[in-house]
Amino acid sequence: MTGLLLLNLTLFLGFCLFLFRLRHAGTSLSRQVFTGLLAGVVYGFYLQIAFSDQPQLITDSLAWINIVGGGYVNLLRMIIMPLVLVMMISAVLRLESVASLGKVGGLVIGSLIITTVIAALVGAGVAIAFGLDAEGMVAGTRELARLTTLDSRLETVSDLSLPEMLVSFVSTNIFYDLTGARSTSIIAVVIFGMAFGLAALMVAREDSDKGEHIKAFMDAFQAVIMKLVHLVMMLTPYGILALISNVVAVSNADDILNLLGFVVASYLAIAIMFLIHAVIITLTGTSAVKYFKLVWPVLTFAFATRSSAATIPLNVETQVEKLHVPPAIADVSATFGATIGQNGCAGIYPAMLAVMVAPSMGVDPLDLTFLLSLAGIVAISSFGIAGVGGGATYAALVVLPALGFPVTLVALLISIEPLIDMARTALN
Repeated sequence: MTGLLLLNLTLFLGFCLFLFRLRHAGTSLSRQVFTGLLAGVVYGFYLQIAFSDQPQLITDSLAWINIVGGGYVNLLRMIIMPLVLVMMISAVLRLESVASLGKVGGLVIGSLIITTVIAALVGAGVAIAFGLDAEGMVAGTRELARLTTLDSRLETVSDLSLPEMLVSFVSTNIFYDLTGARSTSIIAVVIFGMAFGLAALMVAREDSDKGEHIKAFMDAFQAVIMKLVHLVMMLTPYGILALISNVVAVSNADDILNLLGFVVASYLAIAIMFLIHAVIITLTGTSAVKYFKLVWPVLTFAFATRSSAATIPLNVETQVEKLHVPPAIADVSATFGATIGQNGCAGIYPAMLAVMVAPSMGVDPLDLTFLLSLAGIVAISSFGIAGVGGGATYAALVVLPALGFPVTLVALLISIEPLIDMARTALN
């Protein structure tokens, strides 16, 4: 280990020690997370600027730092599937009747689909307004190298027809799906959890004694899982410090400048969609300012981790403790929201890419028929998109072929994907 590498790791440990002292000083988790975010930006720029002529040193430093960032992400992935399963079973058991489950689930899914369609139209509108065109983008060697990988991913993601995709939502082996092996594993676990909970609810209605035992067991099991979630959440500031450091340190300034128009357009579309969310929240009689203030830790967490699924635990906790949403509804909405109707990744992003590719395919992006078909395909493809970093890429790999468009543009935008994906995930 060289002296400079040791220096970089010492500085990183210094930031970690500072965050540790903040926790012991009684600083709130949200402030710890935000401080970790800022520290990660500072440290990432330090690596990029100070060692621009020593890329191997940056790589070596990030490899060690990834022990914290990668370990934290793995811990999150470890708890996602058990959490989703327990949440869905418990959510159904808390509902008094099957009719209640249908009403809550229908409202949640309906809201997600409608906002995703709106997000797709916003993304398409902004891309048209900015005059974005795929023909003006030039592929670098790194992007071309990724094209083969994306084509192989395309074969596994978009080969399914709509009926096959719907069938894939039903698990043939729940233990296999609990490993997250398929792109639709989370929604398969959701469906199994709801079916299991529904069966348990029926047993409880038929035999009150068994019903009490079932509910007591699930309450205890959920308490253990949530305690595990809280233990992992305590590591969030350190994980975000490491993750943001990596994103900032490896971002290529030339790539970002060359695609500045797309970056600006993407953030504008995301900002517009946040405003639309604020309007919807206001129409429900809730203060949008107060709402965003309460959910800020969730947005910050999503921004740093780039994982909608990983945000589920904090999402549920915030809904219940800060927004006073009933636990059953919080469980259902958070879980569905991570797998259906992701406004940023499955709505805005693929719609923008489709509009950019359309002219080169002889399609007028202003054509009403094209826009309506695009919105419909985006809504359908948003079901089951993986709630992890890179979910927008998977969504684009479904939407573009469904329109008969090539997926080359997805590869061309790989270089700036992490920077835009953070804001998209926060919107999700």
